[in-house]
Amino acid sequence: MDPTGCIDDKCESRLYIGNLDLRITEAALLRMFSPFGKIVSEDFLWHTRGPKRGEPRGFAFIQYSTNEEAKLAKEKMHGRLACGRPLVVRLAGEKYMLETADNPTKATGEGHKLHLTRSGMGQTSRSAKIAAIKNKLKSLEEGSRTKKQKQNDDIS
Repeated sequence: MDPTGCIDDKCESRLYIGNLDLRITEAALLRMFSPFGKIVSEDFLWHTRGPKRGEPRGFAFIQYSTNEEAKLAKEKMHGRLACGRPLVVRLAGEKYMLETADNPTKATGEGHKLHLTRSGMGQTSRSAKIAAIKNKLKSLEEGSRTKKQKQNDDIS
């Protein structure tokens, strides 16, 4: 297994398809991508719990039999409109490689980040948002105090 989580170059022929309209079905997705080669497997992701249970998640993975077929499908389908939305098509391992190329220090902590639970990440995000709001309020309060002092100085 390599750092991207791929086994035996599997990611070279596996595509991520994102920004799918919720009206697109598995069958429609297969019809759209089958002209580019033999599809070995398809993973259409669904919500498994919560209020959206049973609804599509808006992305899928398609595995072609060869790397060339996958690259052709990526080239032809990326950006194509489907139900009014542009498809995002890339090699399955590409996102990870792009992120680590942009920020080498992020790559070292990436393995640790993958082990966090979804709820744990949500908690951190929520705490960060609360802290940002508090800082914004504090800066607004300080700004209004300085304006009041300036007005008082101008009056005197």
